[in-house]
Amino acid sequence: MAEFKLPDVGEGLTEAEIVTWKVKEGDTVAVNEILVEIETAKSLVELPSPFAGVVQKLMVPEGETVAVGTPIIAIGDTSAAEPTAPAEPAAPAETPAIDLSNPAASGLGEGESLVGRGKAERGPTRRARRTAAAAQTQAAFEVAETSAPIGLDQQDDSDGPAVPATSAAPRTTPAHVRVLAKPPVRKLAKDLGVDLTSLTGTGPHGTVTRDDVQAASSGAGGFETGAERLTQRPSDGARETREPIKGLRRMMGQAMVESAFSAPHVTEWVTIDATRTMEFVQRLKERRDFRDVRVSPLLVLARAVMLAMRRTPEINSWWDDAGQEVVYKHYVNLGIAAATPRGLVVPNIKDAERMSLLELAGALNALVETARSGKTQPAEMSGGTFTITNVGVFGVDSGTPIINPGESAILAFGAIRKQPWVVGDDVVPRMVTTLALSFDHRHVDGEKGSRFLADVAGILEDPASALLF
Repeated sequence: MAEFKLPDVGEGLTEAEIVTWKVKEGDTVAVNEILVEIETAKSLVELPSPFAGVVQKLMVPEGETVAVGTPIIAIGDTSAAEPTAPAEPAAPAETPAIDLSNPAASGLGEGESLVGRGKAERGPTRRARRTAAAAQTQAAFEVAETSAPIGLDQQDDSDGPAVPATSAAPRTTPAHVRVLAKPPVRKLAKDLGVDLTSLTGTGPHGTVTRDDVQAASSGAGGFETGAERLTQRPSDGARETREPIKGLRRMMGQAMVESAFSAPHVTEWVTIDATRTMEFVQRLKERRDFRDVRVSPLLVLARAVMLAMRRTPEINSWWDDAGQEVVYKHYVNLGIAAATPRGLVVPNIKDAERMSLLELAGALNALVETARSGKTQPAEMSGGTFTITNVGVFGVDSGTPIINPGESAILAFGAIRKQPWVVGDDVVPRMVTTLALSFDHRHVDGEKGSRFLADVAGILEDPASALLF
């Protein structure tokens, strides 16, 4: 029997929460089959199996947070599987029996048991049922699982049956009522904070659908809205409810405290006429090569940041307090703060300064979609050098953003509104926005911060001025 210990799936990971087990005791699993979904301080991550065999024990329950290196599941030889009835042969497993202590004797090459080896040759696999009778009983509730997970941003139009949100074993408490829902629907419900047991499914045989979950999240269908949660007390009459600070929320809180009390922040503001940028965005949308990507003012701002850094490289550097050095980055990993159901995440576009405007547009689109679907990986959120936070999408004019640790500046992009503006001697309606730049005053002085902000503002006021950089 081999124990699978919680690995470090990200830089500096110390612990993670067990969110959803994808297997149960007695299941036969293959190498690289997804075992469990965990939540780290940065993202949701699916862990594949490094072994093949039969699940002997789930050593950590769902919802529990454990340290890296803790055994979470025990996987044994396929011979340990429950024997089938003599009169009826067991359904054949689609993966070979493997002696974990001697992989070569089981037909595997050296190193075959490692994650990522031999996956393509096997193709999609099903978890073998314990018996043929059990297979018939479970068929209505289990869906075939392949090595490729379904993303939340993908529509689940398959004809496969839904799986129960909890174990098939009967329970008596309402919290453990079995709910029919497909895996991507269950994940969506968790991300949006929707209790599946409180919903009435509108799909076939009472299956909870994506629409049911989204309606509940938006306050439709009798689900509690934010105001209702504030005014209605829990069933036990408690006046307060405590929620543990963990995962992404804890990581974000620690990072903001570390930054706010270690780097002396200075914030400068500028209000500009962005009418020409809006006109430029409209022209881009009409171009044939930009028709397949979403074009927004954020794209122009991102490009303006890349150009302005050429004159003020200190903005893209970092004060290394331990080494007493200023580290100048000769690349730009552009972070974009994105609001998700799990909280604020800041994935970054690697080497953004090398991209054309079209490539940058595609990268921004992919970054936002991945973040919203909860699929952003830890590596995509590490190594950032500069961040843009687009508070304008919430109708906010601007703010005083806190610098991300390891960076020296962050730019807040406010809402673009039609306002009266003085042009020459006339007051005319123009599209106006506000930019706010926070920077580390230890090595980015007022002159450098002001120059960078003025350069960015100048490009937004007149995109043609980008030719001067």
